[in-house]
Amino acid sequence: MSMRYFGNCPAGEVHELTLSNGRGLEAKLLTLGAVIRSMNVWDEAGRKRDVVLGYDTAEEYFSGDSYFGAAVGRFCNRIAGAAFDLDGKHYELPANEGKNQLHGGPGGFSYQIWTPLPVSESEARLRLYSPDGDMGFPGNLSAEVTYRLTEDSLVIEYKAETDAPTVLNLTNHSYFNLAGHASGSIGQHRLWLNADRYTPADEALIPTGEIRPVTGSLLDYTREKPLEEALAAAEFGRTHGLDHNFVLSGDVDVPAARLTEPDGRLSMEVYTDRPAVQVYTAGGLGPVSGKEGAVYEEHQGICLETQDFPDAVHHENFPSAVLRPGEAWHSRTVYRFQGISQIRRRRAKLLWV
Repeated sequence: MSMRYFGNCPAGEVHELTLSNGRGLEAKLLTLGAVIRSMNVWDEAGRKRDVVLGYDTAEEYFSGDSYFGAAVGRFCNRIAGAAFDLDGKHYELPANEGKNQLHGGPGGFSYQIWTPLPVSESEARLRLYSPDGDMGFPGNLSAEVTYRLTEDSLVIEYKAETDAPTVLNLTNHSYFNLAGHASGSIGQHRLWLNADRYTPADEALIPTGEIRPVTGSLLDYTREKPLEEALAAAEFGRTHGLDHNFVLSGDVDVPAARLTEPDGRLSMEVYTDRPAVQVYTAGGLGPVSGKEGAVYEEHQGICLETQDFPDAVHHENFPSAVLRPGEAWHSRTVYRFQGISQIRRRRAKLLWV
């Protein structure tokens, strides 16, 4: 793993870490927000293809509101009314989306500097201490995220401990475009989900508490299909496409999701031990200036945010998101790219001949 100075922002000095597996995968991370700034794969012509959206400067990551590639917490997604009760105590949180809190608040984990702990050329660990009262949440929390490249995957592992009861929901907020970060709409990307239910939400995107089958709806991705129909659907006018929490089957050995680029040569499987995934097709994005002169607009990336249920603190029928002292919170998500190792082997064979 190599590290270089990336820039400064109001949160402090930011460094960029580069991981490589030496076989066709390379990731660049930032200490600000534990961001995945780039995810490079090699295409069939032997060229690098960066498949995540991002910015060029630290200041853009700090001041932007798109959460490009960030580790999101303490509580990703939404908490209704920016408040919750836990063990008979009431906690008020700073709101940053109307009356609600989104992605841990205006100063959440995405906007803080994480401490890097180099491990190897293909692995890095970042740590963050979140004091009691940080963005209104109780308990002194120690959080850690590890990024590791294997032969064909990016593995993300989260760990956390607290000294007082709190709530926790961590995810990564990368926007993927498997054709390349500057290649335009994801409408022709195909999506499959191992999810036959979802949690309906109100106009503010707060879950109603119902868990509803996807059968017969546009949200049925139990058979792979292009995203194009959902992006244009009138019934998704509020979200301009998908911004929905899907309930996963619970089988960690089966992919939670599979995304395939239009030409079918590159796909990405997502594995997770979380009970849900938020699928966001960037209906609220842009136009915004991105990396390398790119201008990103709506529907030019898709987020597959593995998570606990949104607003779980207000719904007893949802899986609990409470973390207590003495408990070790652990979560694992894998983004597995199919087509990379085959491409590399073909190139090696040609070079040998």
